[in-house]
Amino acid sequence: MEKEILDSKGIKVPKGNRIHIGIFGSTNAGKSTLVNLLTGQETSLVSSVSGTTTDPVYKPMEIQGVGATTLIDTAGFDDYSELGEKRVERTKKVLEECDILIYIERNQTNDELLEILKSIKKPLIKIDNSGSEKEGYTKFVKEEILAKIREVAKELIGERPLLEGLLVGGETVVLVMPQDLQAPKGRLILPQVQTIRALLDLGCSVFSCKTDDLERTLELLKNAPDMIITDSQVFGEVYKLKPKNSKITSFSILMARAKGDITELVKGAEKIDKLDENSKILISEACTHAPLEEDIGRIKIPKMLRAKYGDMQIDFSRGLDFPKELDYDLIIMCGSCMFNRARVMNRIEKAKTAKISVTNYGLAISKLKGILDKVEY
Repeated sequence: MEKEILDSKGIKVPKGNRIHIGIFGSTNAGKSTLVNLLTGQETSLVSSVSGTTTDPVYKPMEIQGVGATTLIDTAGFDDYSELGEKRVERTKKVLEECDILIYIERNQTNDELLEILKSIKKPLIKIDNSGSEKEGYTKFVKEEILAKIREVAKELIGERPLLEGLLVGGETVVLVMPQDLQAPKGRLILPQVQTIRALLDLGCSVFSCKTDDLERTLELLKNAPDMIITDSQVFGEVYKLKPKNSKITSFSILMARAKGDITELVKGAEKIDKLDENSKILISEACTHAPLEEDIGRIKIPKMLRAKYGDMQIDFSRGLDFPKELDYDLIIMCGSCMFNRARVMNRIEKAKTAKISVTNYGLAISKLKGILDKVEY
């Protein structure tokens, strides 16, 4: 399991907010050796035996000049045994979440892998490790490789700040956070925590309440809040209580702005008007938690769609699983707080290539509630 790391200010950096650096190459090219060199730890098992690395190994670290990163050690890309082919497929999935690619060559070019990496159109660092035949010997120079990482990191388009363009600072904001069966016991979910931090950084006055307490909370305030940020599943109830001059959005929409192409996701929400009982929908969740009876993705959104359009086909994908062949009228993604921007954008691009509309939970629910044109995004 990947652990949290601290940034230069001592603040925990969630997995989805780190720069992901994938390390690729043939078996025994030196991938695990490089990870161990960069981290200064025995993170990955190193051996002269081919196929030592099976599943991808994730190692968080702080790189000066880049920030919080995750190094990903992948299986060799030239093992075509029955098991090896499965490892290669896992390696291909890693490409979706990588921000930077490192290709290690040792004596012979892996043309197939190199072409795949080039086609991804992400910053690519090529390292020649030829001549390092002795076990434990490497031609890698740590500072040279870190310098290359810092250089290509300048090309990256990072996540958009959560509240950019919505607030300028000093506003009063009410957060509506239902504490139902889906809420983790004794703590808040990541989008809520990140939003609170972003508001505090802007010098905003932040008030939090559950849905049932919203009306009383609004009465306690001297003036109407400048903005209300709500859990998407109670968009309808909160909108009815919203003061006329208060803006409204959701945590899911804030995630969509930060991690994805908000313009494309809003266009996808508009597609909902064209659905019917024969439509095929894919609901894609980033988390792999067991769905509960109040689950927003598995229960509530399908119920809303079927109540309006009939018993349409609705499929689900969870975590890293995502259909290779897309044959849907609409894809609805969760807020994807556990994914980084690279993986979210990868899925949006896959949908666009397949000419399939794509949106997210918050935008879809606001459309189904008839308030998409009234929410902030």
